[in-house]
Amino acid sequence: MAVQLHSSIAVHPGPWLKRNVVDHFALSVTDLADHLRVSRQSMSKLLNGHQGLSAEMAIRFEKAFGLKAETLLRMQTAHELAEARAHEDEIEVDRVAA
Repeated sequence: MAVQLHSSIAVHPGPWLKRNVVDHFALSVTDLADHLRVSRQSMSKLLNGHQGLSAEMAIRFEKAFGLKAETLLRMQTAHELAEARAHEDEIEVDRVAA
């Protein structure tokens, strides 16, 4: 039997990173972007939940803060799946017969 996770625990990793990591180190978005060697715009979009976390960005956070990239990517996947599940009744497919 598959375990169903409630969508409320599927948080976007961006705002989570902002609350639990970036704010803890008292970094501005600009400072963080400089540390991770990415654009300020890209970092702002991620931290505000307007852009997904890429594998490369997860590795950058891993290198900078010691967070596991795999964990961050699982958060991203769980968030995306929860969003899709919220409107799964609108997704139409034809079932393939065995």
